Amino acid sequence: MNDDAVPLLARIADALERLAPAAPAAPAFDAGRLFRHEPHSPEKGGSGGFVPAPDYPMALDLLIGVDRQKDRFVENLRRFAVGLPCNHVLLWGVRGTGKSSLTKSAFMVLAAEFPALKLVEVDRDEVTALPPLFDQLRARPERFVVLCDDLSFEDGAAAAKALKSALEGGVAGPPENVLFVATSNRRHLMPRDHVESQGAIAAAENAEEEMSVSDRFGLWIGFPPMDQPTYLAAVHAYADRFGLKVENLERRALQWSQLRGARSGRVAWQFTRDLAGELGVNLPA
Repeated sequence: MNDDAVPLLARIADALERLAPAAPAAPAFDAGRLFRHEPHSPEKGGSGGFVPAPDYPMALDLLIGVDRQKDRFVENLRRFAVGLPCNHVLLWGVRGTGKSSLTKSAFMVLAAEFPALKLVEVDRDEVTALPPLFDQLRARPERFVVLCDDLSFEDGAAAAKALKSALEGGVAGPPENVLFVATSNRRHLMPRDHVESQGAIAAAENAEEEMSVSDRFGLWIGFPPMDQPTYLAAVHAYADRFGLKVENLERRALQWSQLRGARSGRVAWQFTRDLAGELGVNLPA
């Protein structure tokens, strides 16, 4: 090789190294217990890192009307925390019934007992990033609850295949230290306009792919609509916990739910926040 070419090749190599995307920094999971994952996506500004989030403030005992769901979820989560066999979880049901709140509140209870337990939340639009995320977490000493809130496959079977790949783990098998939890308003995770937006054959094939993903969740926990007595019990529980004393509490709570057109734990909490603001009482975020 010509001696004059060596410096030129060195400069080219240096330039290529500067153009190459930097590898994500090693995650600092000692910075918190809850994290938000940002997929590595330079075009979207994603760093591929784990962003710490504040501890979730809602106490588990404030979730009213879902005692059976709480017991089953906590039991499965405790098994995962101690390394016993457990199942990935699909929490499904009507909106506002406490699916996401149950996941985070239960996690906070168990994380206080098991410091190695961490929760990583992923965006529902980033399901295709789950296989490399699971591979990254596999080598870590911590145990991870990976939460995807309001999961559905609006973009068809591609995301379903990525999730199935993540849960099955390929030839290496699923990560022993990862528990996947998804919440959804639909039991089988399919968009309602599934058939209208595709041809009949494509819709049938994609439907089969997407329904096969829901079968990968060993534990399905349903959240039915909240009836009026349960809604009022939730309102009373919040009012008692935070010392909110007002006349005609139930009448006002029912009027609030009628304006919202729904009764749910979320509506009860929103009424409580409005009442606390009126009375000048601070509440958890």
